[in-house]
Amino acid sequence: MQATAKVTGVRVTPRKCRLVIDLIRGKKVSDALGILANLNKSASPVVAKLVKSAAANAVNNNKMDESKLYIKAIYANDGPRLKRYMPRAKGSASSIIKRTSHITVVVEEK
Repeated sequence: MQATAKVTGVRVTPRKCRLVIDLIRGKKVSDALGILANLNKSASPVVAKLVKSAAANAVNNNKMDESKLYIKAIYANDGPRLKRYMPRAKGSASSIIKRTSHITVVVEEK
């Protein structure tokens, strides 16, 4: 039995999210939350909230034991890109692409 949680359109780049989620893939939920609490990355609060949500879904919806949960799969995909422009010299402009992420967590009981 599995439980999932997703968040879409997070204003953190997928590359920065993957640095964080690679550290907790395959770990127990309690260990993963401990790692994320002590990690100084911009994506760690979002990922921690998502892992807590997936664990709560598993306990409340599927009646799983919280102490036996581990992160089976976690991944970050590209979301829509926000295109912005910054003025430059001589009336020109350069583009700025602000990337977003879709993050998914799957937890399972061992």
